[in-house]
Amino acid sequence: MSDLGLSAIKAYGGVAQTLGNLPGGKETQGVGGPDFGALLNTAVSTVTQAGGAAESAVTNAAMGRGDLVDVVTAVAAAEATMETVIAVRDQVISAYQEIMRMPI
Repeated sequence: MSDLGLSAIKAYGGVAQTLGNLPGGKETQGVGGPDFGALLNTAVSTVTQAGGAAESAVTNAAMGRGDLVDVVTAVAAAEATMETVIAVRDQVISAYQEIMRMPI
């Protein structure tokens, strides 16, 4: 399995663990469910960490202390994380629009 695949699995596991650790974590009904703001904060911090890791890898490679393979892997992992967050955002917007189309 590639490093990118392992990064995706780790990212998915981290999000699943975060969801389980939130107050009301395993619940998916009503007001007792996970706080949307906390989920959003976790997603943004994950993207920020992935971007920071990619930036660090690029800096190390530019200074001659890193390998190009590490740079490509870190950038690809950051891109995959960003694309995942964007896909989730698009699904949330789609669900919201569908709810708004429901007759009262």
